[in-house]
Formats: sequence, structure tokens, C-alpha cells
Amino acid sequence: MNITFHGAARNVTGSKHLIRLKDETGILLDCGMFQGMGDQSEDLNEHFGFNPKKVDYMVLSHAHIDHCGLIPRLAAEGYDGPIYCTSATMDLTRILLMDSAHIQMQDVAYDNKHRARKGQPLLEPLYTDEQAMEALRLFKIVEYNQEFEITPQIKLKLTDAGHILGSASVHLAITEDGKTTNITFSGDVGRYDDMLLNDPQPFAQADYILLESTYGDSLHKDIGPIEDTLLEIIKQTCEVKGGKVIIPAFSVGRTQELLYALNALELKGVLPNLHYYVDSPLSEKATEVLMNHPEVYNKQVKEVLKTDANPFGFKGLRFIQSTEESKALNDDPRPCVIISSSGMAEAGRVKHHIKNNINSNKNTILMVGYCEPNSLGGHLLNGDPEVHIFGEMYKVNAEVRSIRSMSAHGDYEDLLHFLACQNPENVKEIYLVHGEYNVQQHFSKTLKENGFKNVEIPYQHQKIELK
Repeated sequence: MNITFHGAARNVTGSKHLIRLKDETGILLDCGMFQGMGDQSEDLNEHFGFNPKKVDYMVLSHAHIDHCGLIPRLAAEGYDGPIYCTSATMDLTRILLMDSAHIQMQDVAYDNKHRARKGQPLLEPLYTDEQAMEALRLFKIVEYNQEFEITPQIKLKLTDAGHILGSASVHLAITEDGKTTNITFSGDVGRYDDMLLNDPQPFAQADYILLESTYGDSLHKDIGPIEDTLLEIIKQTCEVKGGKVIIPAFSVGRTQELLYALNALELKGVLPNLHYYVDSPLSEKATEVLMNHPEVYNKQVKEVLKTDANPFGFKGLRFIQSTEESKALNDDPRPCVIISSSGMAEAGRVKHHIKNNINSNKNTILMVGYCEPNSLGGHLLNGDPEVHIFGEMYKVNAEVRSIRSMSAHGDYEDLLHFLACQNPENVKEIYLVHGEYNVQQHFSKTLKENGFKNVEIPYQHQKIELK
């Protein structure tokens, strides 16, 4: 048996890990799109590094595009097996893949207009909306903590990873030559005591663990609750300076957490009387999906639901749909809060809002999650005095703030907590995935100090034989 790491290998995007058994059965863990890697992304997304026709089964940990975004291309290139995931992940993946297909078709159509004028060959999208729909027919639901038999030799169990709605850690018990090997893929591990979701669940002893490491060298220790920080930023920017707060936020997870925090401020009677815009049609759909899956809520949210039927709605909130409405926000001089995707500010409507507000020191750009270092969000978090937006350089006069504790990824204490159910002596190897290489090197030392003797950091397309 071997594992080949075809994505999220010494970086944080494009999650893809292929297990190959002695009889050539192939099990793919995730099929994510590479994002935020500049010119590299296109090439990486066009070449899997393996033949989709030779994959028999796929398990999807959760619905983020860097974990599910290439599923339609996988199917279009010949994969026709089942795709196992939780019901909430299936619901979210449906809207995310259709949105992804729409964006790609739109972008290619725009590029092809210019290419046609220059006599250049026309481009094709990674996949179309029809191909996304075809791929969605392959999805099969496996609920949390249900032992599912893929084949008599391959057993699957999903446990709650606490990262986003429907996210799961994947546990495979694979029997070869009369011997069972237990492999755990963490997926993305959430935070303990999350604002909305249940804690990551403990899991049975594993022989091998593929462990995410996004924040393997960080602790999310902000001063004061998230609501207090949000309130301070909104008051200072909108009420004192008369500016706008622009918040790049992923449509799934982060946007809902922000709405929940703002709703909590309204319930306390302290939310400033302003306009609050969610400028992302996808975010509205994702919020509806979350409302339809109350089983993922933690105890605190369930308590709020007893007195507040909609914990994501409050006075002054408006979801923006059309492009025309989005553009109109840039011509409105009134102070407001705009939440818009994408979370790394690398694409989408938020990039336009940043472009139109970055020059004024009245405004604040608030980052609330991880950003790949080469993304626009990454450059803003790095404190760059100028940034490149739509082919032009812009001075960063707006204040740039961050709330690191809003990350849906656990820090290194959360990751160690996640592993606390394991006897380190019985874990043969931990493979660190989904992390920057320097972070992974640091986290590898931490793991070894905590008793996990064998830790490896795979590189892109590296094949490792399991002993």
C-alpha cells in the first residue's frame, strides 16, 4: 500500500491524496483546486499527476474549494466511482461547485474576447456547469460516526472535524493479506470552543495520520471576545472616522460567524445603527444551508435559537445580489460594513471594494482568516505599503486589521488536542499536509516533543510506501 500526495503538499491548497492498494485499488482523499498561487495555479489545476480513470473511490472531507473544487474535472476526465461525504458537505458542495463553474466560464468568455481579437487560441474552462452537475450525481452520503463498508476490505468512518458545516475527518480501515491498517486523514481541523460548531471529535487509534498543519506554529490568542474587537473596529472606522469597514470573508463558514457575532451585538443592544452588506450571492445560499443543518450547532448556538429563530440576521443587514447593486456600494459615501468574498481577497467582488477604498485612511480592511502569502490578502497582512490590484499598484492608506482568532483552522494547541485521543507509541507515521513548509518544520518538532517519533513532510507528487 502507498500514498501519493498530489496537493496541499508543503502548501495550503489543492488537497489531494491518493491511496493505492496492492491490488491497484485507488482511494482518493479530496480533490481540491489550487488557489492563490499566481501563475502556478493554472498549471497545477490542469494536471492531476494521476489518471482519474484509475481511481475507484473518493472521500471528500469538506466543501471548501481547495478540497472539492476539481471534482467536476476529475469526473470529466474519467472518474465514475462514488464520492463519499456527509449530507451537509454534499449540500454545500453543490452550491460551491456550481458557483465555481459559473465563475470559470465567465472568466474564460471574457479572456477569449481579447484572445480572438489578437488571433490567439481560445481557452477552455477547467469545467462547465453541466460537468459540475454530472459530477454531483456521484455523491453518496455517509453520516458521522457510521461505519460504512466500501468493500469487505475497506471500511470508512467520518467524524466531525469542527471546521465548517459538514466537515469531517476521514478514517479508513484497510485489510490486505489478513492485516488491517488504520489510516486517518484529519481534513481541516476546527477550533475547540468554536463560535458556531461542535468540537472536533476524538477518533480510534490510527497507524498512519495525514494531519493538516495550517497554523502549526501559531496560537490564536486575541485580546477579548471577537464581538468586542468587531465593535471597536466598526465604531472607530464608521462612527469616528466616517469610513467603511471592508471584510474579505469566505462565503462558507467565516461569513456566517461574522453575522452571528454581529447578531450577538444587536442582542446586547450595542450594534451601531449602520448598513451591513453581505455582497456575495453564494454567502446567502451558504447561510441558508447552515440554517437547514442545526445538528452541527454547538450548545451555545442551540440556546440562542430558543429565543432567536435567526441567529444570522439583524437590523440593517442586507444581502446584495446583482452586480449593479454591488457597484453602487462604491458610489455610496455613507459609512457601512461590507462583507464580501473571497477570504484571501484574491478574486470576487471584495477585490473591487478594496480597490475603491484602499486609498483613504478613513477606511479599514479587516482580515479574518488565513491568506496564502502571495494573495492580495497575504500582502495586506504582511504590511506591504503598495499592492497590485487588477494590473495597477495602489498605496495602502486604509488601516489593515486582523482577527486571527476567527480562523476556522485550529492552532497548534488545537491540533495537539485533536491528537490527544491517540497513543503516540502506536502511531507509525504522521504526514503533515496543508501547511507552509516552514510552519510544518516547526510543527514537526512540536509533535516529536509530544511523543510522535516519526513525522514526515511530503512534497508534491511524492509517493510513500506504508510499512
